[in-house]
Amino acid sequence: MTGQFYTMGVDVGGSYVKAVLVDYSDHPQIIDKHTEKIRKRNPADVAEELVNFLLQKNGLQYEDIAYLASTGEGEMVTRKKGHFYSMTTHSKGGEFLYPGAKTVVDMGALYVRAIKIGEKARVLDYKMTGQCASGSGQFIENISRYLGLSIEEVGEVSMQSNNPEVPSGICAVLAETDVINMVSRGIATPNIIKGIHLSVSGRIIKLLTALKAESPVMLAGGLAVNKGMVQAISELLKESKYGYEIVTHPDAIYSGAIGAALWGGFRHIKLSKEKHAFA
Repeated sequence: MTGQFYTMGVDVGGSYVKAVLVDYSDHPQIIDKHTEKIRKRNPADVAEELVNFLLQKNGLQYEDIAYLASTGEGEMVTRKKGHFYSMTTHSKGGEFLYPGAKTVVDMGALYVRAIKIGEKARVLDYKMTGQCASGSGQFIENISRYLGLSIEEVGEVSMQSNNPEVPSGICAVLAETDVINMVSRGIATPNIIKGIHLSVSGRIIKLLTALKAESPVMLAGGLAVNKGMVQAISELLKESKYGYEIVTHPDAIYSGAIGAALWGGFRHIKLSKEKHAFA
């Protein structure tokens, strides 16, 4: 038995800050979670507000947290005890949300990364898109804003499509130009959004095949809670020769923060054992 203690994970991404509070024991459990859009604010301030919010909401002090761990843009989390690379946190968080996952796809604001994992969510290999590619959450958010939609609406709108039109541009700038042309030609918004989802989905499937991914494939990160995106990936897979089993979770956006909190608990125990060994 490790005994009961709390850890917190904070994931500072390109568009959102996510934080989770974990009751860490032999069977860690998520006690609370929250996400906040950065908008035009200082990410460090948003992260600090989020930490304080979870502490106050749960009647805790900072001193009650055995280990506060950051991931993503970790320098923005001022009171962290340690930082973990985002690939390892998304792998750990994805495997926590779907035990048995063999591959985790981190679908973030700036890029998409497919990660093959082994026992205890150890990273075995990975493939990722470049930041200039039109295959990221930020790209979809930019297009939705241009079309007058919130990022929360695009999934449902995409699922209303009856004749999707896929942009031909490889980079984000060319793809956005394609979308402007579609609007001028009177293409319906659902068909534009679905086409974008299919375009991004095609890139994700290419990553999986290049990685020689294994199923189940857990979709994690912000795009993973976009129902239209998940549907588009599933549709393309059905049309392909690849039989990947795709899964996700309602808390997929928190995968990085969850992983940070779990690795924080692991490190806290390790440091405690080392301290007692030399006491």
